[in-house]
Amino acid sequence: MSLRALRITHLFPPPKPYHFIFNLRSISSSSSSSSPFEPSLSSNPHARHLFDLFSQPRHLRDAAELGRAGRLLSGQTAELVLGSLAGWRAADEFFRWAAWQPGFHHTCYTYNAMAHALSRARQPGRLKTLAAEVVARRCPMTPGAMGFLIRCLGTLSLVEEAEHVFDHAGDLNCVPNSYTYNCLLEVLGKAGRVESSEARLREMMQGLGREPDKYTLTSVLQCYCNAGKFDAVLKTFNNMNERGWVDEHVLTVLIVTFCKWGKVESVFELFDRMTERGVKPSERTFSVLIHGFVRQGRLDKAVEMFDKMKDSGFIGDLRIYSVLIEGLCEGKDLRRALDLYMDMKRQGISPDVRLLKKMISAFCGENDLVGIGRLFEENKEILSSSSCVALFNAILDGLVNQGDVDRAHSLLRVMIESVGTEVPSSTMEEPKIGENEATLENLFNVKRAVIPNSDSFNIVICGLCEVKKLDMALTLVNDMVGLGRKGKLLMFNNLILELCTVNRLDEAYEIFGKMKELGIVPTEFTYNSLFYGLCRRKDSIAALDLLREMRSEGRVPWIKHCTTMVKELCMNGEVAKASEFLSDLLKVGFIPDLVAYSAAIDGMCKNGEVDKALALFRDISSNFYLPDVVAHNIIINGLCKAGRLTEAQDILQNMLVKGLIPSVVTYNLMIDNWCRADKIEGALAFFHKMIDEERAPTVVTYTSLIDGLCSAGRAEDALVIWDAMRHKGCFPNNITYTALIHGLCKCARPDVALNYYNEMVERGIELDKNVHLLLINSLILKGNTTKAFELLKEILSNNFHSTSPKQFELMKKAVGKLYRDECTYLDTRMLIEKGSVPMIDSISDILEDVKK
Repeated sequence: MSLRALRITHLFPPPKPYHFIFNLRSISSSSSSSSPFEPSLSSNPHARHLFDLFSQPRHLRDAAELGRAGRLLSGQTAELVLGSLAGWRAADEFFRWAAWQPGFHHTCYTYNAMAHALSRARQPGRLKTLAAEVVARRCPMTPGAMGFLIRCLGTLSLVEEAEHVFDHAGDLNCVPNSYTYNCLLEVLGKAGRVESSEARLREMMQGLGREPDKYTLTSVLQCYCNAGKFDAVLKTFNNMNERGWVDEHVLTVLIVTFCKWGKVESVFELFDRMTERGVKPSERTFSVLIHGFVRQGRLDKAVEMFDKMKDSGFIGDLRIYSVLIEGLCEGKDLRRALDLYMDMKRQGISPDVRLLKKMISAFCGENDLVGIGRLFEENKEILSSSSCVALFNAILDGLVNQGDVDRAHSLLRVMIESVGTEVPSSTMEEPKIGENEATLENLFNVKRAVIPNSDSFNIVICGLCEVKKLDMALTLVNDMVGLGRKGKLLMFNNLILELCTVNRLDEAYEIFGKMKELGIVPTEFTYNSLFYGLCRRKDSIAALDLLREMRSEGRVPWIKHCTTMVKELCMNGEVAKASEFLSDLLKVGFIPDLVAYSAAIDGMCKNGEVDKALALFRDISSNFYLPDVVAHNIIINGLCKAGRLTEAQDILQNMLVKGLIPSVVTYNLMIDNWCRADKIEGALAFFHKMIDEERAPTVVTYTSLIDGLCSAGRAEDALVIWDAMRHKGCFPNNITYTALIHGLCKCARPDVALNYYNEMVERGIELDKNVHLLLINSLILKGNTTKAFELLKEILSNNFHSTSPKQFELMKKAVGKLYRDECTYLDTRMLIEKGSVPMIDSISDILEDVKK
């Protein structure tokens, strides 16, 4: 046994009660001498009597006997009883009782006995209180006793409490020695408290005038390791190495730490140094390293370490083989995984179901059903019926995860058909799932019925739902019920949702009823899946019936589905029905969400029922919610579209009064609608207010203003806004260009419009056909027929086709005027005669317009 192991054994004695006092006193004494005997209950009749009393329930204890026993109580007797009682509650009760006995005072040994019981029972709160009591009562402690208490505190990560006890050593008549400091440093090291550890180390060296020993530096090393201080770890290790203090424990600590840090090469270097020193790593050390390498994804190093482990004479157990095989399977290295598996079998180690499931999943990933069959064949003697089902479920899960749902379905059907069926003796070399004559034996060499459980059906039905094969899923549900299986909540929820999604509500309700018959309690998801289907179908009556049931079951409808119902009804023109649905929701006991109300208000506005929308808006404002900016935008847009600009402005003002900050959308709505109403000054006022409120105008804002200014005949102001937009880094889109070119044409400025058209073409933006034809006609009116003809050829070269009467009139008008102009007469005539102008087949089609 190593020095480290001896030290730990010395500090934490064997669990038998009669060993406790002897060991505790020996470690708590500042001298090296030990007691010549080990006191026990049999050697102390008084302690035995107290142990018997406190082992009984409180109501059976004789008060007179307790009184007599209390008068004879000594410290050693109390320690023995505390170490012998089973459970911390009994020990704590005795500890508190002893404190009240006349003439008795707890010593550092009784406190430590209680601390030991609490630390073993993982009672940090009570141990914390006990440590505070030791300090508050100034209980004298030996250096060893203080070290023991500190270690008990450290076991439950009570680091601050451990330092508190140490810092009050003077109050406890204790002068800490090396052992006391080592105990504290060990606690700090496990917690990774670097600054505290370094401070205590300096304090130890200066106060005691002694250099740190092996155990001191081991704790410091552990501290640096836990804190991730790589340079400090190396420095401490080199210091220990120079003094010859590096043993298996030190190297193991360092190796495990480097493994966690991913420093694989350093791990192997340390391991080699360990073996060069003749230090034989333990099986646990190998195990920790192998697990660490697997976690790091370094399977090559994990296998290499496993080989070193076997070279050292350790065979390995199922846990080691499992972590390696599972890691190789996840890394898709099935060849090496199988090699290890066969090696494990040769060692006489049988795989458990967990390992077989992992391997099966890996085989499924490679579509190797033959390999799965071999696993069944090799382990058929140890596989129980439940194990077979678990492994078949792993196959089903693997097939579904690989997207091979049909094969999973076929295998499940084979499992179902195996119930009560005699399995033929013939086998097949290759499994063929899905054929009528398939049996479990010729699939996976299993010569028994494998009855699917609820998990089997859950896996396949969920897979079928995912690929929308709902008829097959429904059939499996019936088969499942026929086999007496209950099923799983997940598969019912998935199936109901998918049925509702494809509007098969009747079947969804059948599954819903079957689910309840089987005793599976519907969840909020279940109800809301049905609610979703009813909302999509706009069946408000059935939806309200379901909501009443949900209310009674304590389930809450999801907001998005309520909103879907309202939107669907409004889009279908059933605004009144949508409003009625919201009212009925209130009657059922659910307050509709603001989003649903907003959808209803929007539907009313689009349906021309602005007054109803405004009434609903005000109703929810006074009774339920403070409408948000989106709701305000909807009612503002509705009022504007109805020409009720003043009321829209009042709503905007109310927003500000309520503390709501209008969004860019709000201002854009006001600006656009004021422009459309030919109230350009009002639109500009909102634009300037928007700037003042630090709302950045968008391309929509600028487009509305440009269009409005041009419509008002203010082309120059429109160009100023255009320049401002470009200056702000807001680039125009095709709608903005169209608005400007159209506006300039209306203002008889086609020459200027032509410049922006050219810019538009350079940016690869296509002009609206109507505006393109308008620009051509405007250029003709200005006398620029040559450019107009060029633009006409451009639009015709792009395979111009249209059924629009407006475009036909504009085209006919432009061609007629160009035909009449002497500069473009011949070219225009050639275009017509070639049939290049759609909707104009011959010269006669435009002669009448020419005569005019």
